[in-house]
Amino acid sequence: MTRPLSPERWAFEITHLLNAVFGADRFPIDIPAVAREYTAQRFPDDPIISVQGDNLPGFDGALFKAPTGRKGWGIIYNNRISSKGRINFTLAHEFGHFLLHRSAYPNGFRCGEQDVVRWDSEYGQVEHQANVFAANFLMPLDDFRRQIPERDKVDLDMIAHCADRYRVSLIAATLRWLSYTQKRAVLVVSRDGFILWARSSPSALKTGAFFRTSAGPIEIPATSLPVKQDLLIDGRATIDHGAGVWFREPVREMTVFAEQYDFAISLLLLDDAGPSASFEAEDEPDVFDKMMPQPGRREW
Repeated sequence: MTRPLSPERWAFEITHLLNAVFGADRFPIDIPAVAREYTAQRFPDDPIISVQGDNLPGFDGALFKAPTGRKGWGIIYNNRISSKGRINFTLAHEFGHFLLHRSAYPNGFRCGEQDVVRWDSEYGQVEHQANVFAANFLMPLDDFRRQIPERDKVDLDMIAHCADRYRVSLIAATLRWLSYTQKRAVLVVSRDGFILWARSSPSALKTGAFFRTSAGPIEIPATSLPVKQDLLIDGRATIDHGAGVWFREPVREMTVFAEQYDFAISLLLLDDAGPSASFEAEDEPDVFDKMMPQPGRREW
């Protein structure tokens, strides 16, 4: 019996083919074309035959089986979404469902905003796997590392460049950078003064820089940029905080207000030299998930 491929492996195989045909500088990916052509070759009796936009109230995207009498599958995205990056990631997410889950879910999927935005494995294993595939497929790690080396200190413009290169959202690009950087950094997504969810880079997590959102709502600091929105210019700003604001050490906060989601995205950068205490990944499963490379594991 053939062992099912992992999300990472599926993404690697398709990336290898695209590199062979188009070369390394081939971004952003034309997802509808790749999905149709790849599945027609790999699954000629059960391919993706349609990728199109439609009005999907309450959903970002869907994977559905073709009507009775026809073979294949279709992907639909909500054409009322204004963000091209959000649409692109949704398409890749649904492509991931096709590759990974269509046998177990013959009626397909309808995926809402949280399914595509939240990448933690605790939210839902199936949705998490589709997001892992989408991240690896759209933003191959070798290419991303060429854009931002793992030791480089980032700013919003650098991450925005990657978001534009791969045609993904700023959140998706930031999470991809967090998965491999050696810098101590924390992504915080907040709304109405409270953290919705947060992710830490491996080095930040090991020094205790994380938020345990699984334990309940966490209020953001009163002097943080999501609270002081009058400081934002064109929806974004950067500020240096002293110790005792976000953490017990100084932090550079870079914040963007994402109108399409109605929440704020804050990237917190800490100095390379952190506290002497060490924290293992098991201390906070909510922020150290399967998107992060494990010690001793070869990254895809």
